[in-house]
Amino acid sequence: MKVGILAGRFEGYEEYPGADIEASLPKKSKRLKKTDVEAIADALRELGHEPSIIGIDGKPRTLASLARSDAELFFNLVESYNGDDTMEMHFAAYLDLIGRRYTGAGPQGSYLAMEKIVAKMIVRNYGLYTPYAAVIDKGRVDFAQDVRFPVIVKPAAEDASKGIDARSVVSSIKELFERITWIHDEFASPALVEEYIEGREIYAGVLGNDPPEALPLIELDLSQLPEGMPHIAGYEVKFDVRTEAYQKTKSAPAKDLDEETTVEIQRVAVTAFRALKLRDYARIDLRLGENGRVYLIEANPNPWLDPSAELAMAAKESGRSYRELIAAIVDAAMQRKAGR
Repeated sequence: MKVGILAGRFEGYEEYPGADIEASLPKKSKRLKKTDVEAIADALRELGHEPSIIGIDGKPRTLASLARSDAELFFNLVESYNGDDTMEMHFAAYLDLIGRRYTGAGPQGSYLAMEKIVAKMIVRNYGLYTPYAAVIDKGRVDFAQDVRFPVIVKPAAEDASKGIDARSVVSSIKELFERITWIHDEFASPALVEEYIEGREIYAGVLGNDPPEALPLIELDLSQLPEGMPHIAGYEVKFDVRTEAYQKTKSAPAKDLDEETTVEIQRVAVTAFRALKLRDYARIDLRLGENGRVYLIEANPNPWLDPSAELAMAAKESGRSYRELIAAIVDAAMQRKAGR
């Protein structure tokens, strides 16, 4: 089967003609993204498919070429369009409009994962716990629950830890106003003020659709962060290789969780996956609070698929190789009707 791997050229994949901005990207960003695409292409070849990499560069002619492509499936890795993260859902909607089959979330799931306050309302309606929150736009409060300090302040519609660092957790009105102002100025986005939950950072992978399968749990160990630094997976932890926070944190299969807790976390993950209209594969980020309660923090459609990433790690714990993980995603997409 011919499979087109769709990836944002503006992110710097050097395979694409004219992709000349790669030199300006952080070294880790280039390495991770490039490895992700190459690993998927290699796995698809091993499965007997014919992969090709298609750079999505924000130009109309590129979109038009997708409609003419002879690929039977698109492996969709586009997380933003022409550098705009909010366009991810619109790109998926375009693939629906031209009737093409693709992996991962559709426009509904992409929107709900990005609009965090809407996602919170939905999952609470399904009986799940999520930290109390408020949304503050310039000069007004759009939505508010009974939030108590400490709180974490982040952009209301971003992902990949954008706008989240050690200064995001605040404990006073002064710090809160300063951080809200910074979010407004830096991202031109409303600020999401969310009650900070102390506890273990757990990632639950979900694979397939009918029914979705919760994979073994992965934990990001934040216990070795520098003294005084909040235990959050901010930019320093995830992406900045120069920091002590990056060097002292790692993800690994979750240990010392009893069966009842494990089953409950996986139930929450699958419930959120369904409630937020996700498809094929996802990573659900949760906090196991000190009170034993499971809090949904964020749902991540189309998460990073590098062989070293949390989803691949979880698949390995379930007995799947990386190739088998990619095969499962392809099979899930092909079993759905196009656009569903």
